[in-house]
Amino acid sequence: MNVIDYLRQHIRTVPDWPSPGVQFRDITPLLQNPRVFRVLIDQFVHRYMAPDLRPDVVAGIDARGFILGAVIAYELNIGFVPIRKKGKLPFATVSEEYELEYGSATVEIHTDAVGPGDTVLLIDDLIATGGTMMAGKRLLEKLGASVVEGAAIVDLPELGGSQMLRESGLPLFTLVDFAGH
Repeated sequence: MNVIDYLRQHIRTVPDWPSPGVQFRDITPLLQNPRVFRVLIDQFVHRYMAPDLRPDVVAGIDARGFILGAVIAYELNIGFVPIRKKGKLPFATVSEEYELEYGSATVEIHTDAVGPGDTVLLIDDLIATGGTMMAGKRLLEKLGASVVEGAAIVDLPELGGSQMLRESGLPLFTLVDFAGH
């Protein structure tokens, strides 16, 4: 079995959550098993050890991006910065609003999290509509950093987020897609 299939079999599908018709892709089984978690993290770490992709810092999107991003940053021996939901960071912040299916939300980052010329790996668990990752990219760029790549475990391409992100110029790396599943 290849690595992607191995990881896919450890992603739980929860039907009709949080609403009828939604097939929720739950990554917690990937995190619960130490062997599976190591295989998952190694996929990212080995990719970003490459000199042309090696970032200065990893930015993780609230909340599951924190889990992945912190471990990847540790393994790469680089810093980690959180991109949080509005009102959760204690220091001076910049914010970015983005659209959700029903309304909008805002994410923030500390003003000293990254600086001009820093290269950043932006990571989250899943790409659906792409709004959160796009907001994260804009935040990092407001501070003068450049995003080397956006990364996630799961891509749900039918929701259009990965296409929108790529069209915006953000290179993407995802491990498992659930197109048509």
